[in-house]
Amino acid sequence: NRRKKKDDNILEIPSIPNPFPELCCSPFASVLSASLLSKATSRKTQVIKVYSEDDTSRALEVPSDITARDVCQLLILKNHYIDDHSWTLFEQLNNTGLGRAIEDHELVMEVQSNWVTEEDNKLYFRKNYAKYEFFKNPLSFFPDHMISFPSETNAAVSHSGILQMFLSSSTYPEIHGYLHAKEQGKKSWKKLYFLLRRSGLYFSTKGTSKEPRHLQFFCEFSNSDMYMSLTGKKISGAPTNYGFCFKPNKSGGTRDLKQLCADDEQSRTCWMTAIRLLKYGMQLYQNYMQPYQGRSGCSPLSITPMRSISENSLVAMDFSGHRSRIIENPTEALSVAVEEGLAWRKRGCLRLNSHGSPVAMSNMGMSIHRSQSWFHHKISREEAQRLILQHGLVDGVFLVRDSQSNPKTFVLSLSHGLKIKHFQIVPLEDDGKLFYTLDDGHTRFTDLIQLVEFYQLNKGVLPCKLKHYCARIAL
Repeated sequence: NRRKKKDDNILEIPSIPNPFPELCCSPFASVLSASLLSKATSRKTQVIKVYSEDDTSRALEVPSDITARDVCQLLILKNHYIDDHSWTLFEQLNNTGLGRAIEDHELVMEVQSNWVTEEDNKLYFRKNYAKYEFFKNPLSFFPDHMISFPSETNAAVSHSGILQMFLSSSTYPEIHGYLHAKEQGKKSWKKLYFLLRRSGLYFSTKGTSKEPRHLQFFCEFSNSDMYMSLTGKKISGAPTNYGFCFKPNKSGGTRDLKQLCADDEQSRTCWMTAIRLLKYGMQLYQNYMQPYQGRSGCSPLSITPMRSISENSLVAMDFSGHRSRIIENPTEALSVAVEEGLAWRKRGCLRLNSHGSPVAMSNMGMSIHRSQSWFHHKISREEAQRLILQHGLVDGVFLVRDSQSNPKTFVLSLSHGLKIKHFQIVPLEDDGKLFYTLDDGHTRFTDLIQLVEFYQLNKGVLPCKLKHYCARIAL
């Protein structure tokens, strides 16, 4: 009893306040506390080097368990970029001409641990608009002639149902079609009929037969990564430019690569997307939904395009009167758009005239676009296609460049339908004034900025609106 009473007296003594509270949050205190921890519990840090499109680089000291998404978030904060959830860490193997977008959940140190010291490998920080596009627009990723379903499944399956089957552990749609495969240890390529199933990738030794006795195992994906060929036919001698391959995590060289080549971009995109879903499954959907986990109504079982607005929900509006109205007649909507473009051009002419003489206005109109992020000065057609491919073949990805065939004109390079199309922007002189047009003078603009802004709002003669521009960022 005396001991208990003594303990109670001790507990009743008020605590003495710390006279030097700033020492508790001192940086030296954290260093000392970290040194007292065991090596098992302390987090190791390493330095990584990340490049951008203009070959500038930045060194970052990061913990050993940092993910690719965390590195992107760190670079977004340090460079004050806008986070639109399309930033990606890209692994490029220059010696073999291969590259891939590192998944958001992958550990960066594990990726670098698979590099060979003498190889010229780099990490790039860039945008990839097609990273999760198959969740929003599966129709363009899985064509009907390349996909089949189990016999117990009904014939009519919606595209959202296809994605749920990909993410399910019990069922899996079968992807099939012809691919060119490079024979092991040889330079020759052979066209074979391939099938992708839950157990791996197979090819048929007898035509298009799917019988088990005719199927030969080609590759599994748990211990290998999938890369896209960045050089086309140059290094591997592939029959087309739509190559991809599987590289073991602990590869000894190019001999261990399993190289494939598709006949077109749609086929390659289908194969690579299906293999991504097969390898990572629900993890991809969690990566896609991570920025929206705090929102209400986000069910992990519903595949709903939450980042896109349907084109069918957009209508033409007239705000010229006291009340706004919907323009239902397509002809009237087109004429209103043309009138709006002409009024826009006139306002731009007045704005430029207020800055000086007509000569100064002409010079300014010819050079004002050079400061824009979407303009690329004197790059080739192949370089433009490479930039758009790296940013993802999503409808509306574009850039503007100088024309190599005609020095006085420009070219709008645009992605649509998994293809890259090029449209010539022609200068037109009328009444001593210089204009730019895409449609033989029907719609004219005083400079390229007005042209780009107009086609961001109106499709016009283009197959789709301009949505995402390719930019060379600096770190």
